[in-house]
Amino acid sequence: MGQVQGKVAYVTGGASGIGAACALTLAREGAKVMITDLDDARGNQIVADIKAAGGEAAFRHQDVTDEAAWPGLVAETEALFGRLDIMVANAGIAIFGPASSMSLADFRRQNAVNVEGVFLSARTSIPAMRRAGGGSMILISSVAGLRGSANLAGYSASKGAVRLLAKSLALELALDGIRVNSVHPGIIVTAIWEKAASPLGGGLNTPLDPYVLGASVPIGKPSSPQEIANGVLFLASDASHHMTGAELVIDGGITAGATRRPG
Repeated sequence: MGQVQGKVAYVTGGASGIGAACALTLAREGAKVMITDLDDARGNQIVADIKAAGGEAAFRHQDVTDEAAWPGLVAETEALFGRLDIMVANAGIAIFGPASSMSLADFRRQNAVNVEGVFLSARTSIPAMRRAGGGSMILISSVAGLRGSANLAGYSASKGAVRLLAKSLALELALDGIRVNSVHPGIIVTAIWEKAASPLGGGLNTPLDPYVLGASVPIGKPSSPQEIANGVLFLASDASHHMTGAELVIDGGITAGATRRPG
């Protein structure tokens, strides 16, 4: 307990899935947490859960692509909690399907949230982290940002951009004491994957059974949001003080090689 005691974290897309698990975990370990999302009801419920457990948190409605809103939200975080030490740039969307039929509007929307939103998360938090004497930026990418996949060209392009954005920022900010790392989840049973095209040939937007998903993972089951949050906690804590520009892959072995298939 207390791995991030006294720190202040900002979690985008924190109302559900990986973001909610990150917010709850960071709060449990002593951080004060600003949670933002488009889903007000779920976001406020996460705050209520944190406060019920004795933690400190606040929720604000946010579209991460809205550049004008960012400075005020970070300033409000500093006003409420005194500083900013941790930025978890988690908000993202997935629009899966063949590149041949994907509209340019969908491709651009995916990049607006997954790349531009992450860029704005990082850029706006830099001055606050400098005022705090350093910090940790954690950019949520994906295994899709490490390798290509059919029907995921647009999503993979956006998540690959996040990977190299993290490395470039790590070099720019190293002397400021600001660490920047990317996290690469594999298959997670969250809202995104529940609507994803099956890696075993299912149709677009077909809900997937956890067994089918698990058959694509060498260890035999999808990861959970909590398993990703555990990795985020490590990168947010002082235990990872010498890690920057790194990729933390939490994928059950997907990127290690061939995957299993149902027998």
